[in-house]
Amino acid sequence: MLTGYRTIARSGEHEIEIRRSRFRCLLRRVDDEDAARAVIAARRKEHWNATHNCTAYVLGAASDKQKSSDDGEPAGTAGVPMLEVLRRRELSDVVAVVTRWFGGVQLGAGGLIRAYGQAVAETADLLGVVELRPARLVNVAVDFPRAGRIEHELRASGYAVRDTAYTDRARFDVAVDAPAVADFQEWITSITGGEAQLTVGEVDYVEVPR
Repeated sequence: MLTGYRTIARSGEHEIEIRRSRFRCLLRRVDDEDAARAVIAARRKEHWNATHNCTAYVLGAASDKQKSSDDGEPAGTAGVPMLEVLRRRELSDVVAVVTRWFGGVQLGAGGLIRAYGQAVAETADLLGVVELRPARLVNVAVDFPRAGRIEHELRASGYAVRDTAYTDRARFDVAVDAPAVADFQEWITSITGGEAQLTVGEVDYVEVPR
């Protein structure tokens, strides 16, 4: 059974300084491993002169794809603590890159673990969290004279309108919780006098702010 999961509300970055070393964390939402690798490659190219670009990512509704890299830091002191922050916060579909510029003072293994974990945790706090829940995409097609009213009713009702198209008819892709599809169909039928054409489509994930 499909269940919801959590991810960051938006992509962004944040920097901390610990004993003259700078740790700049980028968190970015991604859909798959290719996208995660592309973010990592771009960050390493952008900050080619940094001491380290350490990484971690978690992917999938079940958080079943996870990977981390210390990028030259002592084993287990960078990528793993970054990954642990993402795990503890139950975040998925997110890649973290923490870029370090060495400040001349050794932090030791414990200091590095705390610094990399802190960089990711503070960045996640700043960006916020949303829940993504599974929903059915229902296409609602109506004649043009009804389009304005139907769109107003849909948005006022709180349903997530994912896309709007005007082709042969006005068409709205609406995300509806799977158990509520029958109620949604009944509601649309009532406000359109049975004139709407509904097509129930695939499952997608819809953001729910926390």
